[in-house]
Amino acid sequence: MKFAVVVFPGTSGETDLHHAIVDMLNEEAEYVSHKEENLDQYDAILLPGGYSYGNYLRPGALASKTPVVNAIKKAAAEGKPVLGISDGFQVLLEAGLLPGVMMKNEQLKFICRQVDVIVENNETLFTTEFDQGEKVLLPIAHSDGNYYCDDETLATLKANKQIVFRYNENVNGAKEQIAGLMNEQGNVLGMMPYPERAVEALLGSEDGLKLFKSMLRNWRETHVVTQ
Repeated sequence: MKFAVVVFPGTSGETDLHHAIVDMLNEEAEYVSHKEENLDQYDAILLPGGYSYGNYLRPGALASKTPVVNAIKKAAAEGKPVLGISDGFQVLLEAGLLPGVMMKNEQLKFICRQVDVIVENNETLFTTEFDQGEKVLLPIAHSDGNYYCDDETLATLKANKQIVFRYNENVNGAKEQIAGLMNEQGNVLGMMPYPERAVEALLGSEDGLKLFKSMLRNWRETHVVTQ
């Protein structure tokens, strides 16, 4: 399985993602410029965390206008898995690939710590290795992680089981404690916690590795033919 790790000016989490895929999952990953216009050679697209374009205007707003985002939209329309983490989640929101918006944390402070996250839906491309309702330990590091959507959108998210992760407690003011959600088709996931920073016991948790194993498992089930 070949992963694209998209790098915008200001991205800072690309090496962590590359490490998770190459060293822990033993799969292939390549860094891809924000200027890239074709992602056809990749099986999955990853948007790392960081401060793309310095978070000017709004987090993810300027990055969402770069050439690579058009290629990401094409890949998503083709059904390829797309994962946006923290700033990557914000880019997906600004690009219209996921519903809702991200606001500043209700504390108006940067939050950096490990938090308990509940798996709300384990029947997705990203979560089949988890148990339904499983509590996992993942790190967060953000100033703008306060997810918001209107009540009609929230009702749709619930009806379609698009809410994939919730914080176990109110961390940043996010509506319904939403930590991660997917599109209606189920192949685009945005999440504020960093699974790639929780792939080794030495770092305090290995829970994040299950997400990448889920992506690999589902890709193999649909692409690898056994004799």
